[in-house]
Order: sequence, then C-alpha cells, then structure tokens
Amino acid sequence: MDSTRKKRVTLHDIAQLSGVSKTTVSMILNGHGGAYRIHPETCRRVKQIAQAQGYRANAYARALKAQRSNVIGLVIPDLTNYGFALTAKTLEKLCRENGLQLVIACSDDNPVQEKMAIDRLLDRQIDLLITAPTHQDPKYYRSIVKHTMLLHLDRYVPNLDICHIISNDSGKIAELIAKLIAQSKPSEFYYLGGQLALSPSESRLAGFQQGLAQAGLTAQPEWILHQDYQPESGYQMLSNIVAKLGRLPQAVFTASYTLLEGVLRYLSEQKQMDKLLTGELLLATFDDHQLLNALPFPIHSIKQDHEQIAHRTFEQIRQKLRHHTAENVKVECEIIWR
Repeated sequence: MDSTRKKRVTLHDIAQLSGVSKTTVSMILNGHGGAYRIHPETCRRVKQIAQAQGYRANAYARALKAQRSNVIGLVIPDLTNYGFALTAKTLEKLCRENGLQLVIACSDDNPVQEKMAIDRLLDRQIDLLITAPTHQDPKYYRSIVKHTMLLHLDRYVPNLDICHIISNDSGKIAELIAKLIAQSKPSEFYYLGGQLALSPSESRLAGFQQGLAQAGLTAQPEWILHQDYQPESGYQMLSNIVAKLGRLPQAVFTASYTLLEGVLRYLSEQKQMDKLLTGELLLATFDDHQLLNALPFPIHSIKQDHEQIAHRTFEQIRQKLRHHTAENVKVECEIIWR
C-alpha cells in the first residue's frame, strides 16, 4: 500500500476548515457568492483555503449535473503516424481555443484495443466520440450512438449512417500511377497495402487499379499485396516480392507512409538504395512527409490536407454539439512530384 498517497480534498473538508456550511462553500467555488450575498471576506477566505488545500471540483459530478462535460474523445490507430498526429495536433488546438478538451487514445488498429479505448473515454462522460474504425461491423458503432454522438475519421463503415471525414484519394492516386507509367514505362507495378477490409484500403487500391488501366498496363494478381499499415509489413512484403522474383520489382506504390518506412529500411539493409538513384526502382507512396524533400532520389507522393481535415472535423463537432445535422466530408488530396 502506498502510504504517501493523499486523500482527495472534498467540499466537506473545505467547509470544516472555513467554518461555513458545505452549501456555502459550493456556492462560492461555483462563482455564485455574489448572487447569494455571501460576504466578500468569506468568499476570499474559502477560495484561499480551497487553493491551499489543492481542491479540485469533481468533473464527473459536474458533467452529470450540467449534462455536458465539454470533453471530446479521439481514438486514432497509431500515435506515431505522421498524418494522424498532424490532424490530432490541429484538432486539439481548435478544441482548446473553443473551450473544449480533446482526449486522445490509441487503438493500434486492433478492434479489441479500440473498444477498450472507447470504453475508457465513455467512462469520462465525453460529449462526443471521434474514432477511425478498425473494423466494418456496424453493430458496435450503432450501440454507441444510442447514447453518445459519434464521428468517423479517415475511414467509414458501409451501410452505417454515421458522419465521416475522409480524403478523396482514388482520383489522385490514379493520376499519379498513370503518369508514372507513361513517363517510366515499367512492365510491372506492385501495390503494398494495409488491411483490405478498411475503407481507405479499398479506395486506394481502386485508384491504383484505375491508374494502371488508364496507362494500358494490365494488372496481375501477384502485384497486389496486403497486410497492415505497420512499417514491418512494408519491409516483409517487399522482401517476399524479392524472394519470388529474385530481384527488386521495377515499380512499387505503398498505400501509406508507414509502409514506405518499411520499404526504405529493407532497401537500406540490403544495400539497394542505389537502385532509387539510378531509376531502376520507381517508388511512390500515399501520404507525404517533409523528409521526402531531403532525399537524393525522387519519391512521388499523395499529400493529404491534414489541416483541412482537422478544421472540417471541428466544424462537424460544433454542428453535432448544437444538435444540427452534419454532412459527410471528402477533403481533396494533392500530388507532390519530385
């Protein structure tokens, strides 16, 4: 047992130390001392004692009484994911500047972990939940909206009437792939993706296949590989391709920057980075990072507008909190040519 742990200070404790009633203490600490004509010196003494004792109001009791906690919950797949981190940073600032607190949790792209994170946030009496869904089963999310407002970020669940904010990615991916094929004339183009059951995986693969078709390159089943969006999966998928071909592929598109990280680590460990310099390996990715501008070889990318995603998400939060209807949002992407 931790003997250093201190007992939480209560209104009753402040009342005893102040020599006034618990009701009087509550009125003063809730800013109603003047309205109830409590003597200014009493108000000053109570506030001074409360501050000295480290008194903190019970946020849960306050939320229950007010029917509003001003807390927004956000569950993202990976706290180290550059795109999600940028969105969360801007969204937190917008919430803070508007009197809301954003509490962030991580699902590790695991449905069990997502549910645990959501349960903990719901225990905090949040006003609204934002999550990047880790699965496509609508039943769980329908159970949440019965009691808590819900938005989906970056992903959506088909046949589920829940507002979502996603990137309009397919068209830009198709444009990128078609132009790269026209310029470099590869006879093969590999796609490394995450969980195919997720909506972004479906739309990014659709854009890739559309780009192949526009360029007149017939897609082969063995060109399409899926695991998850972790760097290790990018490493493993490229390793498997090389083991099968006996060489590096001519062109690779990774469906996320995290998968690109794994690909680059493989190339570095296998002393194959020079293939990017000579153009023997054509490499492109969905998601962008400023570090790509510093590399001595070109990696073309699809840049999501995370600033706009955060602002549009905050707009939906405000609409929901006002009990207005919020609309689904698609935010445009940009091709970064290098």
